[in-house]
Amino acid sequence: MVARGGDREDFLDVLLKIQKDDKIGATLDRLAIKALLLDAYSAGTHTTATVIEWAFAELIKHPSILKKVQDELRMVVKDKQQINEGDIDNMKYLKSVLKETLRLHPPTPTLIPRVAMQDVKVMGYDVAKGTQVIINAWAIARDPKVWDDPNEFRPERFLDCTIDFKGYDFDLIPFGAGRRGCPGITFAMTTNESVLANLLFKFNWELPNGGKEDDLDMNEYPALTVHKKVPLLAIATSFSS
Repeated sequence: MVARGGDREDFLDVLLKIQKDDKIGATLDRLAIKALLLDAYSAGTHTTATVIEWAFAELIKHPSILKKVQDELRMVVKDKQQINEGDIDNMKYLKSVLKETLRLHPPTPTLIPRVAMQDVKVMGYDVAKGTQVIINAWAIARDPKVWDDPNEFRPERFLDCTIDFKGYDFDLIPFGAGRRGCPGITFAMTTNESVLANLLFKFNWELPNGGKEDDLDMNEYPALTVHKKVPLLAIATSFSS
């Protein structure tokens, strides 16, 4: 599809076209378009940036894990200049690093609030219609009844583990579950994997001014997403095989 000036259509072009054609059976006014754009930017970019920052912070804090994932990357990619999707499919440890990052640092720790559409009984509790339900995914992912050493960053726990984040295992639900689960999960994880793989493959990383991993501030700052209280500063040096 081509927009004005011969450029490819972007998301806003598509929304404006839908508004103009008025063929979807519902009104798409300026307010609705603004809301959709806010959802796209907040859920599609802020959360991804948060996950990448937490992943880098945990890797720099754990040099042995950083070396292990970089060794895997460089063994799989070898002397190629670009990483493709097939390469990432063979990076089991990289995928485990991201799963462990999502477990310890879900970007939206209480997920998106739900509302009971009718009176219902759940595990013996009466939930009235209209009740707002908030799910604490952060606490679930750190439950010692489910996870060994739940506060430790250990990607190895996912190498031989069937638990996944796609909404089928309620022990790990950073994207929610069921019909109200995040519709962008595939796009989000493809982006996370690609960005993390390329940055770890092409560069070596360390803290500035000779900083030590024990000095890294890992405190959280609650906001729309839970990000690092102190932004991560790291030095990248080009990797040459």
